[in-house]
Amino acid sequence: MTDLRSEFDEAAEDVKRLGSRPDNDTLLKLYALYKQGSRGDIQTHPPGFFDFVGTAKHEAWAQLSGMPRDEAMRRYISLVRQLLA
Repeated sequence: MTDLRSEFDEAAEDVKRLGSRPDNDTLLKLYALYKQGSRGDIQTHPPGFFDFVGTAKHEAWAQLSGMPRDEAMRRYISLVRQLLA
């Protein structure tokens, strides 16, 4: 798990250096996979109705409920590598 965690942390740093900003769907995937990989299943209440960005993030993360953290880390690393290629 230590190697996976190191790769995950490295990918989290690499994503900050992307040449261009990914589209919104990709950003939501990155956010949700990062949260699931780093914290596990969502434990917070949805944001207020008019917080559209917060609601989108909450829903994206909630859709990954039940996914093991190591699987989310692997998917996050893979997606970041695809974006860097």
